[in-house]
Amino acid sequence: MSHLVVSITGHGFGHVAQTAPVLNLLHERMPHLRLTVRSSVPAAHLRSRIHTPFAHLPSAGDIGMAMLSPLDIDVEQSRTTYRSFHADWDARVEREAALLRELGADMVLSNVGYLPLAGAQRAGIVNAALCSLNWADIYRHYLGQDDIHTQIRNCYAEADVFLRTTPGMAMDDLLNLVLLAPLADIGDNRRDELNRHLRLSDDERLVLVSLGGIASRLPMDRWPRLDGVRWLVQASWQVRHPDAVVLESLHMPFGDLLASCDALLSKPGYGSFVEAACNGTPVLFASRADWPESAALVEWLQKHGVCREVSRDALESGNIADDLAMLRDVPQPQRPEPTGAAQAADWLLGRYVL
Repeated sequence: MSHLVVSITGHGFGHVAQTAPVLNLLHERMPHLRLTVRSSVPAAHLRSRIHTPFAHLPSAGDIGMAMLSPLDIDVEQSRTTYRSFHADWDARVEREAALLRELGADMVLSNVGYLPLAGAQRAGIVNAALCSLNWADIYRHYLGQDDIHTQIRNCYAEADVFLRTTPGMAMDDLLNLVLLAPLADIGDNRRDELNRHLRLSDDERLVLVSLGGIASRLPMDRWPRLDGVRWLVQASWQVRHPDAVVLESLHMPFGDLLASCDALLSKPGYGSFVEAACNGTPVLFASRADWPESAALVEWLQKHGVCREVSRDALESGNIADDLAMLRDVPQPQRPEPTGAAQAADWLLGRYVL
């Protein structure tokens, strides 16, 4: 039985949203494929997205960036953490290679940790990166071009392939780049069920509030009440607002909730933007101008979805009634087709028979 070892960064849930459709399709085509997922993302979230049996190993194959909030980078803490992570780089890569050999990996797929790629390359194991960004470009943007940047970039450049999703950062310097169409799960619109369960009238609006898995929350307890608006919010936020509904209490997959809502309130992020556009859900988002991936995400969503940018103050204060009203009158463009999973599966299975 072939063994695919997958690493998924815990820096937000968008990386899971990119990877899960590929793994689900691989399982359909190869039901006996053995799958191990290494990630610091909670197992419950992984299993809500990856609909195939897998072994879960808590692991961090990258640092990402230290965050002060869902919108703010802690640059100096990131610098300190990277220096520590790379202080014994060669030994770290050797330990990674030994672990992959011990796991009996036939192939490594990483979104988008670079240590698993380096370990696979050291062990002579086929390895592929999959993502809309890479940490070498993110590191260079915030921390400059130095030996650490070179080590990170080499991990991506020496992979057998970098499957770059659409939308995504340019990555023109990677000669192993293969461009994919969008990656997204399509949910079922179950609004009638939600209306009955929540006793909503036809003119009431449901807004899904999600910041993409970063460990922080909005101060929704202080938000004003907006006439005819209900908010779907994750339980961990512990929001005390009369119009807030705990989304877990609805017992629906996240994709179905997204497809059933009138709008998504979020920040720029691959999973949020692409799944909203593919499900035909309008988006209100706060700017994240310093994040290098943001420009590509926003430009794509403006072309393929319905969206409106709000100020950070508006996001935090909840004063978005006018913005929500404006979304209602914008015509929906043709929804993009998320065919990237099929392209990725075709490439992986066609180039390397697992």
